[in-house]
Amino acid sequence: MTDTAPETKSDPYFQKLFADRIGGVNYGKDTEIYKFEKIKRAKRKALASQPERKLLDFGIGENDSMADVVIREVMASEINKVENRGYADNGVAEFKEAAQRFMKRRFGVDLDAATQINHCIGSKPAYAMLPACFINPGDITLMTVPGYPVAATHTRYYGGEVYKLPLLAEHDFLPDLDSIPDEIYDRTKLLVLNYPNSPTGKTAPAEFYEKVVQLAKEKSFVVVQDAAHILLTFDGEPRSFLQTPGAVDVGVEVHSMSKGYDMIGWRMGFVCGNQLIVSAFADVKDNSDSGQFMATQKAAAAALDNDVIPNQINSKYRRRLEKLVAALQACGFECEMPGGTYFLYAKSPAGTRSGELFSAAEDATRYLIEQHGIVTVPWDDAGAFLRFSVTYVAENAADEDALMEETKNRLLSAGLYW
Repeated sequence: MTDTAPETKSDPYFQKLFADRIGGVNYGKDTEIYKFEKIKRAKRKALASQPERKLLDFGIGENDSMADVVIREVMASEINKVENRGYADNGVAEFKEAAQRFMKRRFGVDLDAATQINHCIGSKPAYAMLPACFINPGDITLMTVPGYPVAATHTRYYGGEVYKLPLLAEHDFLPDLDSIPDEIYDRTKLLVLNYPNSPTGKTAPAEFYEKVVQLAKEKSFVVVQDAAHILLTFDGEPRSFLQTPGAVDVGVEVHSMSKGYDMIGWRMGFVCGNQLIVSAFADVKDNSDSGQFMATQKAAAAALDNDVIPNQINSKYRRRLEKLVAALQACGFECEMPGGTYFLYAKSPAGTRSGELFSAAEDATRYLIEQHGIVTVPWDDAGAFLRFSVTYVAENAADEDALMEETKNRLLSAGLYW
């Protein structure tokens, strides 16, 4: 149970006015410490206790490089053009047409730029807005866990419910769609998927998507596929959900410029797929924002037309992941090269031979940060796992090798067991 502070005389008059969806009368009084805050506290403690020891930070979940100079040069040119001032509303044709070309070139998916593609100010707002298109009180969104929680949060905001689908190692980190009761399917409006999956690194095979399309038609729900890491696919050619026969009839796919193009912080993405769903998203979006800066959209359009950039980024993170897998395996971790993303999802140790016991991945994370200066992110949603990210800062391959060697030395000294 979450602890909350009692009402005091110092509370402002509007303390009782906060909406229940964000905590109601107890808003701001929740004393629960979220895991990323716990990680920050452990890092501060580690730095204070051993300031001379460098933190090896595998917890960062964003690209470590700036966007390619080609993209930045387009941006620099476009910001000085008078025609790019003003509101972009639901987007400029240049970006939608570039997204159309991208989907056709990379995945063989034919879309109409004007009606089946709409930009979003990063993919996060898309997951906030799509529930507004479908969820009424009592409706259900199916969500895989662990996963990105935004669509779940906004489903609850609208009075809906979230039915969690655990991603278990024994199911190859795919949701067990056959285990969902009919009474849940009867109320389901949305199924949110994410492949390549963050944080597990799993990619979904064609037959899985085929089953999803069949179920969506049979059970009458909409599919939202989060494709943020699609260009960071390592176990074959990147696969779009929309490549699946019938997929455009049942859903949309959300793309991000962040992971595949090093455009972290630029806040650019797009929703594509079924025309009516894209139209509904555009209507909600039109009442939520006035569009991304047009110069940013045009720089992103140039990025989408340049396959060299994401291919280079893919090669970089593939190389880093191969090195990390080898280093962790040498220290006893059960892990393998992920199918995609720049994350490595490894079973958390149970303790150390010196007597430390870890009842959850969160305990292992805190121990590794405080005692050995190694930062990871814990996931305890569907088994105890540690997420390692290869978005650490390293100037070249030699720096990567040195980091891996230091990581091995520290982990071996920890005496971990599973």
